[in-house]
Amino acid sequence: MDISYIINELAEDRENYFNAVVPPIIQSSNFAFKTVDEMRHAFADEYATYLYSRGLNPTVDILRKKLAALDNADDCLVFNSGAAAIFAAVLANVKSGDHIVSVNKPYTWAQRMFNQILPRFGVTTSYIDGRDIENFERAILPNTTVIYLESPNSWDYAIQDLKAVAELAKAENIVTIADNSYCTPIYQKPLDFGIDLALQSATKYIGGHSDTVAGVLCGGKEMMGRIFNSEFMNIGSGLSPFNAWLIIRGLRTLPMRLERISQTTQQVVNYLKQHEKVEAVIFPFDENFPQYELARQQMQGACGLLTFIIKAHTVEEVETFCNSLQHILMAVSWGGHESLIIPRCSGIPSKNFNAQKTEHRMIRLYVGLEEPEYLIKDLERGFEKMN
Repeated sequence: MDISYIINELAEDRENYFNAVVPPIIQSSNFAFKTVDEMRHAFADEYATYLYSRGLNPTVDILRKKLAALDNADDCLVFNSGAAAIFAAVLANVKSGDHIVSVNKPYTWAQRMFNQILPRFGVTTSYIDGRDIENFERAILPNTTVIYLESPNSWDYAIQDLKAVAELAKAENIVTIADNSYCTPIYQKPLDFGIDLALQSATKYIGGHSDTVAGVLCGGKEMMGRIFNSEFMNIGSGLSPFNAWLIIRGLRTLPMRLERISQTTQQVVNYLKQHEKVEAVIFPFDENFPQYELARQQMQGACGLLTFIIKAHTVEEVETFCNSLQHILMAVSWGGHESLIIPRCSGIPSKNFNAQKTEHRMIRLYVGLEEPEYLIKDLERGFEKMN
């Protein structure tokens, strides 16, 4: 299906909405029926009709159909955050006594679910270095029901061989879930490699304007229907019509934004690689990246998220660099129009900073839609202030 058709036309049915070019926001919380029999059918299968907007809603459905098509999926559910999509995907595929294999250092709220919530119900998790398929083979137990992936992850950009993991999991009757927030379906489609469920934070590139929070979960019809009728409806974490409308708006410019961001990122990477105060740059599409070949095989692009390791002897030097930036904002997340930076040491007490630990000198940079020269000048200002 052509991406231009998906983004601009699919599911919009303009003749149903006064031929409006922009889809309307159907803000109604519930929907009326003309007969008792119509209502009876809605109660019997809420996944097939409109009854109450906690379940299906016309504006949300336009977004669902577009996102499913982008991921080459049968169906899609959208949530009020990426964390909610993760929670529903995992919860739907475990029961008491089950075991999960997860890549090391997944997204914070995925890890907290694995470490703090699921153990209360007898579900355990093993963490592995997902860069080697043999680590998955060794970690699988007779009670393993889920393999959780994040490819690439959001700090060191470790990549998993999606096709190899999917083949292993299918042979063991294990469900695979992949967080695809880094690439979006434009640059990577996990389902095409055999992964069962692909999820992402739509807060980031999909929305693209840093003004709404949302999560996406795509997969097969049977699986998505099962999640809808249980975890999705029970947790009540569906996306509101207004936020769905904002995400549809963001989709209109997604390919163009990613292309611009990718071009600028390469210039910023080239600048950082030659700077005397930078020890290393970590970016999947850099030829020095350890998994460069696999990145090129699985991903059509690497967008704007990278990490660089600053040459600093004290935490004060790292802080001076970050505090001196005037245009690159210090904030979490990524994917919007504005460039962002976050130092790894902000997550630890200053007294625990150890310059010998490379991780403590990591700075994650998201490259937005500004001109490359504008960003490079700001970075240079930060480096100069370190002196």
